[in-house]
Amino acid sequence: MRGLWNDSAVTEFILLGFPASQRFQSFLFFVFFIAYVLIVTGNLVIISIIRLDLHLHRPMYFFLSNFAFMQICYVTVTIPKLLIGFLVRKNNISISACFSQCYFFFFLGAIENFLLAIMAYDRYVAICYPLRYNTIMTPKFCWCLACGCWVGIFLGSFLTVAFLARLSFCGPNILNHYFCDISPLLRLSCSDTSLLKSYFFGLMWIIVFSCLFFTLVSYVNIIYAIMKIPSTMGHQKVFSTCGSHLTVVIIYFGAVIFMYVRPQDSYAFEEDKLISVFYSILTPLLNPFIYCLRNKEVKESLQKIIQAKKMMPRLYI
Repeated sequence: MRGLWNDSAVTEFILLGFPASQRFQSFLFFVFFIAYVLIVTGNLVIISIIRLDLHLHRPMYFFLSNFAFMQICYVTVTIPKLLIGFLVRKNNISISACFSQCYFFFFLGAIENFLLAIMAYDRYVAICYPLRYNTIMTPKFCWCLACGCWVGIFLGSFLTVAFLARLSFCGPNILNHYFCDISPLLRLSCSDTSLLKSYFFGLMWIIVFSCLFFTLVSYVNIIYAIMKIPSTMGHQKVFSTCGSHLTVVIIYFGAVIFMYVRPQDSYAFEEDKLISVFYSILTPLLNPFIYCLRNKEVKESLQKIIQAKKMMPRLYI
């Protein structure tokens, strides 16, 4: 494993996190710990509901379960290490672990972009071509989309970590962030990072804007189809179907574009950390509530499962 990385004077980084008094550090630990538990629990509930209710065994909820699983992995990459930082004086991370964290954060972030685009396409087919929906969104096609998304991005992201592995770090080794993001890593490197900067931020532009463009095109067609529906009830039904996903799209893409797709000269460490908290912790925290509270079918399925659990003890009396 040692031979994979370029020779470097720095063998580990110190994650600065959120410097504050001991009392405030304890408060932040409690806040982020509760957020992590809620994110993992909420997404596990979504996955469980979809698996238990046969009525939800449809493409829309198949992709939603993929999205929920991705969210669990996404926050697990960063939050546990952040929590450790609140409990120790120096939150050290080895250079190999730092690059791995950076890779998986980028990989899972790219997955989120593509899954949101795929979910928008699913809604587009369901609303614009309802009679052909089952023939287009077949189980095989859905599995191909999901597997192609996961496997393709997993393999394609290796080039980023390959570039990172070639960088040298001569010191200092203090990373002004709560996880190993690529921007602060590039600032600490004593190598020429111009090629990696161009590649990474160019790739971010392509991924974010291609997925956003595909999502927007899907929703433009959806809105056009909605306008053709004469009844108000029809409008409400369609908007209730798409509302949850559209809310997540607006929140997520707004934060990511502000974070990564902006002039590099405008980057500021403290500002970046706050924005990162928004899209890497706050947005995943909101997602389970958005999908559960704004989705009528998910709420009804949850109520059925709870009622069934309550009835079980009575059957044995």
